[in-house]
Amino acid sequence: MTIQKDYDLTDLSTFHVKVKAKLFCEINTEQDFLDLIQTDEYKNNQKLFIGGASNILFTKDFDGIVVCNRLKGIEITIPTSKRVGTPTGNVGEDFVYIKAMGGEIWHDFVLFAVNKNYWGVENLSLVPGTVGAAPVQNIGAYGTEVKDTIENVEALDVETGSKTIFSKDECEFAYRESVFKNKLKGKYFITAVVFKLSKIPKTNITYRALKDYLEKNNLTVKNAKDVSDIVSEIRRTKLPDPKVLGSAGSFFKNVYVDSAKLAELKKEYETVPAFEENGKIKIPSGWLIEQCGWKGKRVGNVGVHDKQALVLVNHGGATGEEVLALANEIVDSVYKKFGLKISPEVNLI
Repeated sequence: MTIQKDYDLTDLSTFHVKVKAKLFCEINTEQDFLDLIQTDEYKNNQKLFIGGASNILFTKDFDGIVVCNRLKGIEITIPTSKRVGTPTGNVGEDFVYIKAMGGEIWHDFVLFAVNKNYWGVENLSLVPGTVGAAPVQNIGAYGTEVKDTIENVEALDVETGSKTIFSKDECEFAYRESVFKNKLKGKYFITAVVFKLSKIPKTNITYRALKDYLEKNNLTVKNAKDVSDIVSEIRRTKLPDPKVLGSAGSFFKNVYVDSAKLAELKKEYETVPAFEENGKIKIPSGWLIEQCGWKGKRVGNVGVHDKQALVLVNHGGATGEEVLALANEIVDSVYKKFGLKISPEVNLI
């Protein structure tokens, strides 16, 4: 466990904005974390815990210590209840439990699962970031949210180092939200996540982009890897590779409205897309942004991706302040045109 000073975060964040951290430390084992929290550098500074930094926009240098989760390992396991210490289900029949450490790259975990033909996370292929960040954000894509597969989350208290196992219910998942993103923000360091995946096919291909792709290419799904491959192909055509063009994927959350607001919008915009999800009406923020003329637009070093209006990009040399300024302009223009307030999905630091 080594603490580094004046650490360059430019290539650690997928936005690739040039910023530094006053202090930086990588955690490769749980003992590393327990050792770190005893140091003065840790105790006397503000803290930021990150994985792949794929959902973060740094708007300035971080005047504290950045703690990076590098815990590795994926294994089939039998989870235990934190209260009774006994298996929580029948393992080996229709489903399997997989424990993935927090520093694992998310897509590597997905590949581990689909290559064994376990179902549940295939629609989340190529989502950037790490396993430990997935429950914080409750990542979602193509009709699936990670909460649908999580059994529990293992985490260390950032003050005492004591371990807690959070059940799915205790994680308080909601749309791009969790207890770790609000009530317990910055209070726990996620070391591992246990997933419950299906051994029997549970194909989820109702999402429009998936259905269209399958029909256009006359394809049928035979296994979980087929879905993963299709999702990956669609994502590659619509979203920039952050290694080439800095971004954080979707910058904004989608908007949910009631039936009255939808009816009001349809009077002026007959083609407004709307989808019912869990009793709510979703309007894609990408459509709203595109209608305001932002898709493909560049402002200095930053811009909106030409294939997906939800994605803000760093064309090179951009600062976090420039990205945020563009985001704020987009928010204002959408509100002015539609009376709807879109909000960032990305964490602003």
